Amino acid sequence: QAPLVESGGGSVQAGGPLRLSCAASGFSSRYSEYCMGWFRQTPGKEREGVATIDREGTTSYSESAKGRFTISEDKAKRIVYLQMTNLRPEDTAMYYCAATPYSAQLYPDMYNHWGQGTQVTVSA
Repeated sequence: QAPLVESGGGSVQAGGPLRLSCAASGFSSRYSEYCMGWFRQTPGKEREGVATIDREGTTSYSESAKGRFTISEDKAKRIVYLQMTNLRPEDTAMYYCAATPYSAQLYPDMYNHWGQGTQVTVSA
């Protein structure tokens, strides 16, 4: 079973909302030891951090995501959400969920478990 499975991507018009989910059921009993993050990537560009949540529930966001995106976690279900509002065409990307046993940072290199990604497309 894949450790991380994203869902919820799709096509939406600019200004609309979308909620992504990341199921971490593949982590078994070690899930509580990990910090979680959402990242995104477009073709030809580096993967960039969007939002993170640490073991205590403290969140952090990229400048682009602040005020529009919210990361949250249901620890009992082992699901991490990314609620996105007021979406813009520049938010179009493949969105990835990731886990790290280290600190919750927006740097992809800190994360050693990745999902397959879910595509978000925002039209003008």
